[in-house]
Amino acid sequence: MFASVRSESIPTDPLMRKNLALLCALVGLAVSCAQGPEQRRDVDDPAVPPPILLNSTAYEAAAVIPLPDTKAAELPGLHHVYFLGDEIISGAEPVGDEAFAEMQKLGVKTILSTDGKVPDYETAAKYGIRYVHVPIQYSGITEDERMRIAKTFREMEGPFYVHCFHGKHRGPAGAAIGRIVIDGIPRDQAIAEMRQWCGTSPKYEGLYEVVAIGHIPTAIETANYDYDFAPEHSFEGLRGGMVAMARKFDNFKLVLRKNDWKPDPAHPDIDPLQEAIQLHKLYADLVELHDTTTRPADYQQWMQQGLEGSERLQRAMSSCSQDQDEFVAGGWKQEAEEAYKLIADSCASCHAEYRD
Repeated sequence: MFASVRSESIPTDPLMRKNLALLCALVGLAVSCAQGPEQRRDVDDPAVPPPILLNSTAYEAAAVIPLPDTKAAELPGLHHVYFLGDEIISGAEPVGDEAFAEMQKLGVKTILSTDGKVPDYETAAKYGIRYVHVPIQYSGITEDERMRIAKTFREMEGPFYVHCFHGKHRGPAGAAIGRIVIDGIPRDQAIAEMRQWCGTSPKYEGLYEVVAIGHIPTAIETANYDYDFAPEHSFEGLRGGMVAMARKFDNFKLVLRKNDWKPDPAHPDIDPLQEAIQLHKLYADLVELHDTTTRPADYQQWMQQGLEGSERLQRAMSSCSQDQDEFVAGGWKQEAEEAYKLIADSCASCHAEYRD
């Protein structure tokens, strides 16, 4: 690497010889650090691409670069899966042991969850996979969250599987940061992947904007940031209740309602009556929270509407569990549909004003 030093070029002055020895020692230390086994992953990371110039919304800018038409992969326990790069996979929340076994086959070493629910990191560990939990919101990604996400990609072992709940909005935004900081792709390509492949909704402009024009931490910034890569980040109160409620409502939306309100053999863990009871309890607890009672009147009205819908749904499911024929003949099926719509409308209205 370095040219040999001829003996006649070595200075005879003691002070100069001492300074030369010190210089050689420093050079040797630098070379040793650069080549040694303790080299940090972020040493060779590409520079963070600059923000793009927006002439309209970031969502519209995500259509400027056309990507090849690519369909999501469906794997055992893994849904809406996109292989974005050599080290980054985006998808929905893993379901069951088969999902982690499949990720093990794919070589995944780290899972990054941007969802609010505490992940199943104990099951993942059985398959030699590390979980990092950085929950974000639909409105955008804070500076601190961006720092944790970028540091995870730079310093944890890949390949990475990145997910939220359904793998369409928050997860792809987190994956886009990874694509920028370890793959070095331009930001317009990162948002194009969010829109054209993963299907991130135009309602979540904040997620697009963070990736398109927000500050993405540099390698030096993440190296100096203290973070322990925690596998769980729990929420209490309103946000924690909303996370649990979303899953209960999705069980009705994606499973029970599609199966004519009957138990689905493919989902034996989802009992219609128990799901309705738990959903109603969540609403009853949430409407009493101080964080709810001190919010604007329209917010409280939507929460009350959801509470009413969950109570009606519980009554309908109670009838359904007793007699399926009576469920239809007695008008309980129609009651379930109306109750479901009441909850869905209240959620949509509230989200449009306070989440989206």
